Amino acid sequence: MKFGEKLQQARKEKGITQAELAKKVGLGLKTITNYESGATYPQNRSVYRRLADVLEIDSDYLHNENDEFTDRAMAQYGSKGKQQAAALMDDITGLFAGGDMAEEDMDIFMKAVQDAYWQAKEKNRQKYSRKKAE
Repeated sequence: MKFGEKLQQARKEKGITQAELAKKVGLGLKTITNYESGATYPQNRSVYRRLADVLEIDSDYLHNENDEFTDRAMAQYGSKGKQQAAALMDDITGLFAGGDMAEEDMDIFMKAVQDAYWQAKEKNRQKYSRKKAE
């Protein structure tokens, strides 16, 4: 389940509207709407904490491993790296559509794909970066 879906589900279980959540967290209604639709994600981990506090859930539940993966790709490789990482996660997630794989097994598989991504990036960096003259 993606961040926006988790946020929406938790908000509805709490019985509050998007406007009420926005006010309690100190964000705009459009921001909450964009989060729930999947258009945007919080850029700061403190927003995850504030949302979780209001919704009385664990902030790690909202900020999942895939979000951390794309955030790390952004930090290391810029917006292009983040786009590549997000596209990879979308493609991999599509493999599970309609499947019967257990959630734990999906998580293990996604982690393995992420690890392979980092290894490939490092290998390419070593292979294609200019060697310093000795």
